Amino acid sequence: MSMNVGVIGAGQMGSGIAQVFVQAGYDVILHDVSDTQLKAGYDRIARTLDRTVDKGRMTRTEADAALSHLRLSGSLEEIGATELVVESATENETIKRKIFTDLTPLLAEQTLLTTNTSSLSITRLAAMTDRPERFMGLHFMNPVPVMQLVELIRGIATDAATFRSIAGVVERLGKTASTSEDYPAFIVNRILIPMINEAVYALYEGVGNVTSIDVSMRLGANHAMGPLELADFIGLDTCLAIMNVLNDGLGDTKYRPCPLLVKYVEAGWLGRKARRGFYDYRDPDSGPVPTR
Repeated sequence: MSMNVGVIGAGQMGSGIAQVFVQAGYDVILHDVSDTQLKAGYDRIARTLDRTVDKGRMTRTEADAALSHLRLSGSLEEIGATELVVESATENETIKRKIFTDLTPLLAEQTLLTTNTSSLSITRLAAMTDRPERFMGLHFMNPVPVMQLVELIRGIATDAATFRSIAGVVERLGKTASTSEDYPAFIVNRILIPMINEAVYALYEGVGNVTSIDVSMRLGANHAMGPLELADFIGLDTCLAIMNVLNDGLGDTKYRPCPLLVKYVEAGWLGRKARRGFYDYRDPDSGPVPTR
């Protein structure tokens, strides 16, 4: 298969997606509106490949070959000419809708469209384009090079040929696909983010402090990370956005975002990327320090 791929968004998710595609031998154009973000995305991919070589999981020749499949571009026109587009911009429906509106007139006839949204309606985003039958959700987990799962989500109009093509792509990437219906937050985040929100409620109500809640879930439920540590890793703004999607889309009070989560986001304490969230990451010598 010689499919070439356009990835929109060079942040942590977009660069990770670009990396797994080039490692699988796809030619990838990575796009971002910010040249700084684009350069940072490329450097992130190069560093990750270097670490993979250092760990003996890939040869230097294989890493160099993967990187040779990657090209950077600030042009949406170049993305439109690819055969498969993976949109991985920030989890904001207004931004995503604008991307697909701007991209649609530039698309080649055969191009398949996918979005890496973690919670938004595939059907609604597809309606922004001229090809809802060739549009679907392709939701990778973070960090993309490490995590095995990819959620496949059909919109109401997605045709069978598109689904088969994208399922084949996931297989070539060496990932495992799960199929979800197009309901708010799909499967993983429908279950995961309310669990995180409940952990924030436990903190808010004084059931336990940050350390006791995370230790309890790591050792008592055998989770790899505590829910508050995981929230910091995901980004508290992303967690809040997904809770709002669930709350708005399903209308059940159990999806009401915890006021403490809202407060942290209002403070700009968004987790690791802001160096403060439920933990304070500003002093590398002391390591993460609980903020409550």
